[in-house]
Amino acid sequence: MANAKDFYQVLGVSSTATADEIKKQYRRLAKQHHPDANQNDPKAAERFKGISEAHNVLGDPDKRREYDDMRRLGAFGGMSGFGGTRPSSRPGASGARPGQPGAGTFNDFDVGGIGGLGDLFSSMFGGAAGAGRQRARGPERGQSIEQMVEVPFRVAAVGGKVPVDIEVNEECATCHGNGAAPGAQLRPCSECSGRGVISFGQGSFAVNRPCPVCAGRGSVPTARCSTCRGTGDTRVSRKVLIAVPSGAETGAKVRLRGQGGKGAAGGQAGDLVITFTVTPDRFYKREGLDVVATVPINIAQATLGSRINVKTLDEKKVAIRIPAGTSAGKRFKISGQGIEKDGKKGDLLVEVTITVPETLTEAQEKAMREFAEAGGMKF
Repeated sequence: MANAKDFYQVLGVSSTATADEIKKQYRRLAKQHHPDANQNDPKAAERFKGISEAHNVLGDPDKRREYDDMRRLGAFGGMSGFGGTRPSSRPGASGARPGQPGAGTFNDFDVGGIGGLGDLFSSMFGGAAGAGRQRARGPERGQSIEQMVEVPFRVAAVGGKVPVDIEVNEECATCHGNGAAPGAQLRPCSECSGRGVISFGQGSFAVNRPCPVCAGRGSVPTARCSTCRGTGDTRVSRKVLIAVPSGAETGAKVRLRGQGGKGAAGGQAGDLVITFTVTPDRFYKREGLDVVATVPINIAQATLGSRINVKTLDEKKVAIRIPAGTSAGKRFKISGQGIEKDGKKGDLLVEVTITVPETLTEAQEKAMREFAEAGGMKF
């Protein structure tokens, strides 16, 4: 079992790490090892793939729970974790070598109600466990993409659409996923004898994983495709329009089914998961469903009263009256002009600040002194 991948070690987190800690570490590593940021490093793509694979399991609560069960059952340290059950106690398992008739495979049985183990080992070992009889990959679901998207405050408040550039792995259009150059022949892989998988294990139990030479295809080309370098897929950029619901907040997510990476061998496309980050606005700020707009007025307006125009979120102008003697920080409510969400709508709150002129003309200074002296002030 030494070849099994411990996904916690791949991400560099503890097995007790929270979902947020796992997500944060994944984003850091994905950015660091992204192939586009390491174009001179031929191993960057493989590291990035391993990081994504680990997050695909540990980032999903159900998959992580099953994965943790398997770690406790000894998937990384021999078979002692199976509660003392001897491999030879299974029918047909005595003395058989891994990968030969009579050798058991992990997806052949259930343990403690956690179900068949084939799907879990498919993630742990990079391919389908017990797939020794398969000569080629079946349909595979495409890559799911997670991306942070900045949304302007006003778009998040009233709803709208924002363009997003995403990068996904898709089946190579030149070789259609088989990794062969045009005109090249496909020959059975000598490493796996054309099965697409190799077997390894301990005792009488065998675990199968995709062959690293042919990537599970069972065949290798006489000449590799120059477009994808024989990998069978390429990284492409795509622009999509994301609908932002009204009242969206930072951290809100939208899942677009089938908008992620294209599936292989006719498999279903992955999903696109968008996490919004709402950017601040120089004029508005949010308080629940209410929107606060800060408006400066001068001393004369505050003292004598005035009428001012304020723009609402939908760019309409609304006139409000500032009564005489208004102090700084006073708020005036415009009903129903806030954020609408779940059938409720907030208000627009206009908060005034009083600006003081930095310089005065001689006439303005004289008038200000006369005003102050009339109130009993002395200079």
